[in-house]
Amino acid sequence: MQPTFVLVHGAFANSFSFAPLQAELGLLGHRSVAVDLPGHGFAATYSRAYQAPQDPEGLAITPGSIKGVTLADNAAHLVGVLERAKENGPVILVAHSRGGVTATAAANARPDLIDRIVYVSAWCPVDLDVNDYYAEPEMATVDAASLGLAMAGNPAELGLLRVNFRTADRDALAAFQAAFLADGTEGEFLTFLNTFQPDENLDVGTSADRAQAATWGRVPKTFVRLADDASMPLAMQDRLIREGDALTPDNPYDVRTLGGSHLKWLVDPAPAARVLGELSALTAPKG
Repeated sequence: MQPTFVLVHGAFANSFSFAPLQAELGLLGHRSVAVDLPGHGFAATYSRAYQAPQDPEGLAITPGSIKGVTLADNAAHLVGVLERAKENGPVILVAHSRGGVTATAAANARPDLIDRIVYVSAWCPVDLDVNDYYAEPEMATVDAASLGLAMAGNPAELGLLRVNFRTADRDALAAFQAAFLADGTEGEFLTFLNTFQPDENLDVGTSADRAQAATWGRVPKTFVRLADDASMPLAMQDRLIREGDALTPDNPYDVRTLGGSHLKWLVDPAPAARVLGELSALTAPKG
């Protein structure tokens, strides 16, 4: 029975961004499903104020469907997908960026549904809560204010985080490309930017949602480092690996490395598909 790859997106993203990777996986003979977390994909809010010509005032106050969505909601939705996928054989859970927080929460709750968990430059909090890592030295080079250049509305009033990715502000666009796809062409960057959705939920969990040795720690795990990632620097990726290994020394990370930025592995997915194929071979039942 071939494993099923369950792919979990990061912040402001959705299942659409995995389409090129899924094509590569399919051509290599692998089965995959890309998840839309609650309030993402076709459940996202795209208001008329977001269309051209934009209405900045309207965009700042339009309600969003993702308001009130919690990490617990995300994890419960993912567990439901994992339950269905597990009916067909082994499951490899692949998470990118902020999606790692949801994957970790799901592994804490239902490790029995996951045969391997793969973090691709993804958050797996162990010693700190996710937001607290941003104050650590490993994140000193990250331009955390770049999203603020295109912020729309007040998160406290909207109950969500809203970014105008359709902005024409050159400084904001330059900051976004530097953070996410500095090694891509402008065309690739703008194309990917237009797959982003404007709204993201606010809840990234508490200390109770960090990786738990008794549950999460039972699942074989891989960390795919992205060597040129500016939004999660290699130093932070390596710190997360060290913390995970210290939590479960008898079940350390299998570590792989891909060249490229935070999004390059999705724009040029063939190398990542080959790595995932190798992990599939390790996970498939013997005999």
